[in-house]
Amino acid sequence: MIITIASGKGGTGKTTVTVNLAASAPKGDVAVFDCDVEEPNSHIFLKPENLSTTPISTMIPKVDMEKCTLCKACEEICQFSAITTIGKKVMTFPEMCHSCQGCVMVCPEGAITASTRELGTLVQGTNASGICLTWGELRVGEAMAPPLIEQVKEKIDPKKTALVDAPPGTSCPAISALRDSDFALLVAEPTPFGLNDLALTVEALRVLKVPMGIVINRDDGETRVIDDYAAREKIEILARIPFTREAAAVCSKGLLLKEEIPEMEPLFTRLYSTVMERAKNRGNKK
Repeated sequence: MIITIASGKGGTGKTTVTVNLAASAPKGDVAVFDCDVEEPNSHIFLKPENLSTTPISTMIPKVDMEKCTLCKACEEICQFSAITTIGKKVMTFPEMCHSCQGCVMVCPEGAITASTRELGTLVQGTNASGICLTWGELRVGEAMAPPLIEQVKEKIDPKKTALVDAPPGTSCPAISALRDSDFALLVAEPTPFGLNDLALTVEALRVLKVPMGIVINRDDGETRVIDDYAAREKIEILARIPFTREAAAVCSKGLLLKEEIPEMEPLFTRLYSTVMERAKNRGNKK
C-alpha cells in the first residue's frame, strides 16, 4: 500500500502530516519515504539512527568518435536534446539526459556506451519507535530529481504501508512521487493561493487516476475557500489541523504534534485509519 502526501506548494505542512501519520500507525506497519529530494526534512522529526548512505548515479551517454559515422540516429531519438551532432562532432549535455538509453540502443556502430553521473545520496535509518525512513539528498546544482526519487521508491517494501512525502508542485518530481500511489493525501492551506495550488494538484491526480482526500492545515475555522472547492469537486475533507501558535512552535522545534499536543493525537489516529480504509477500497477495485 502506497500513501502519498502531497501539496500544490511548499510550506503547507505535508511533512508535518507525513511524520505524524507515521507516528500514529501501529508499530512496524509503516515505512516513510521522503521524496522531496531537493529539501528532505522528515528525518528532522523522526530522528532515525544508525544511518547508512549510498551514492546514487544515473546513466549518461559516452560517445566514441572513432566509431561514430555521424548518422544522427542518436540525435533523432533523443526527446530532450541531450545529444546532438554539430559539424563532425557529437556533443552530449548530461544535465538534460533522462537516462533512457535510447541513444545507446539505436547507434548502429556501437559507438555510444553507458557512462554515469552522480545524482546525490540515498540515506536510510530507523528511529527509536521502529519507523524506517528512506530519503534522497539531491546533489547541489543537480536538476534531475526524478531519477533519484525513483531510487528512493525502489526501496519500498510491499509488505509494509509506505508513506511517501512528495515534492511540492505538479512538475516532474511531484509526478514521479505520486505515480503508482494507492491514495493521495493533499495538504492545503485555506487561502486563495492554497486553493490555486490545490486545484492544480487535483487535475494532475485525476490524470494519474489516483484517488484523493484533503487535509486542511492551519484551519482558522472561518475561511471556507477549500471547503467550497472540495464540495464542488466532490473531494472528501479528511481532517482539519487547527491554526495555533502552539502547533507552529512545536513544528519549528522539529517535534511531533501528536506527542507534544495531546488533543491532536486522536486527530492523527483517526486520519491514519481513514486513509488506510480509503486506500484499501482503491486496492479492492483494482
